Amino acid sequence: MPIKFNSLLEQYDVKPDKVILLRHKDKRAGRGRTPYELCRYDRPAFEIYQQIQAPRNKSKFSRANFWASFVVTDDGGTMFVGLYSAIYKGPLAVDTRNPSNDEIFSAGKHDCYDLYLDERFEEYQDKLFIEWGRGARGWVQRAEKQNKQVIELRRHDKEEKFPGFLDFREPLTRISSLQKSWVERLKEAQGVYVLVDPITKEHYVGSASGDEGFWHRWMDHAKTGHGDSIKLKNRKYSGYQVAILEVAGSGSTRDDILALEKRWMKKLQSREIGLN
Repeated sequence: MPIKFNSLLEQYDVKPDKVILLRHKDKRAGRGRTPYELCRYDRPAFEIYQQIQAPRNKSKFSRANFWASFVVTDDGGTMFVGLYSAIYKGPLAVDTRNPSNDEIFSAGKHDCYDLYLDERFEEYQDKLFIEWGRGARGWVQRAEKQNKQVIELRRHDKEEKFPGFLDFREPLTRISSLQKSWVERLKEAQGVYVLVDPITKEHYVGSASGDEGFWHRWMDHAKTGHGDSIKLKNRKYSGYQVAILEVAGSGSTRDDILALEKRWMKKLQSREIGLN
């Protein structure tokens, strides 16, 4: 017998007529910053993304005591990410950057909600998937009128395939939470990489030649926001995107890798117009 999402709500004494269903999918999101990626790798950023909404939807949002939030995964699935108690706070007080694409949520022109994650549903977060059904554009729906079918409950997250070194591109904020198999690949490799500021598009060329390769070097950046670059130290950290430019051969020395780094600096003019 199919399991319905409303049955799960009622199991914890949450009435479906007090719940709205939200299915987040944002075509305007920057690479690496879809609602799914924010939720999985930068939960605080996802919370900001979700709590600010357009005033035209106030009647939909403020009618419910709870928001059951879902995100669309890379393969098109609809994944449950949590049940929130929701309280309308009022118009947005200050300009706030949209974590998904760096556009500005303007103060007074957006509504803001206080959201509190319901811990009773924690065991289902990122593991329960539903069939959203027809009307994918209707991303806000009333639970009592749309009793969604649960189609999968995973024990663990599915492993994503490593994209390859030259196709790898992720936010630095995600490095500490990469899945284990990816971390192992990045620890094995050394070479040259680039950091790109997603707002200004300025870039910094760096090299990884020590133990634990790219991963260790990027963790230094993620912890400090700059590593040892003077120009990076003298500017506000803004969440860089990291990509690999070249992987060094297994027999390469530290001097070989530094030579590769200098070559890429010249190619990309990172001293003249970048952050080196």
